[in-house]
Amino acid sequence: MVDLRQYTVYPGMRDELVRVFDEAFVEGQEAHGMHLVGQFRDLDDPERFVWIRGFPDLATRAAALNGFYYGPVWRERGAEANVTMKDSDNALLLKPLELGDGYPELGAARPPIGATEIPSSVIAGAVYHRGSPDDGFVEYFADQIAPVLTATGAALAATFETLVAENNFPALPLRDEVVLAWFAVFPGDAAYTEHRRQLDSSRTWQNKILPEIICRSIAPPQQLRLRPTARSQFR
Repeated sequence: MVDLRQYTVYPGMRDELVRVFDEAFVEGQEAHGMHLVGQFRDLDDPERFVWIRGFPDLATRAAALNGFYYGPVWRERGAEANVTMKDSDNALLLKPLELGDGYPELGAARPPIGATEIPSSVIAGAVYHRGSPDDGFVEYFADQIAPVLTATGAALAATFETLVAENNFPALPLRDEVVLAWFAVFPGDAAYTEHRRQLDSSRTWQNKILPEIICRSIAPPQQLRLRPTARSQFR
């Protein structure tokens, strides 16, 4: 299970949040049993920072979050992060439907503290806003959406849906909605642009699948185009 968290930062402050996060909060959280899967700059919104962290189960989540947010690392460095953030409540609790080769395992290598080289890869995806957990969207995604994404160059790395459960760390709110989210890895901007070009020219996508996604959704899908930070495992 993972938290997908999207923070709105104050203008010009995202790089400062990335610096503090990569320097202090990766190992700081993993010491409490969490998996820092990836942290990203949103390429379409200079005031958005996106990150994913994983937990083995709900019980571990509660213990890990209590340990970190009431522990020494957050006590010493949390104010540096908080001053950058306008809003930190955009968060979803998700469970994996499928994890592919591109999704990092716990303990996978990552660049050391102080690394500054930003990957050229693009982590792209979408969040589909659903009406209920039993709406058949998971099956529709697997049968109809995923094959077209793959055929147009999206190397699917992870697919998630909402884990319907009570938030066991209420100090960090979660969005009360049901979603399906997918992520794919592209080696660079050109590969992602070509994927979008192929989707835009696909009659199946434009005339059949996209209208069906809109029909099945309670809000427009959120498209994500993300650049991993220097220390992100997911890249």
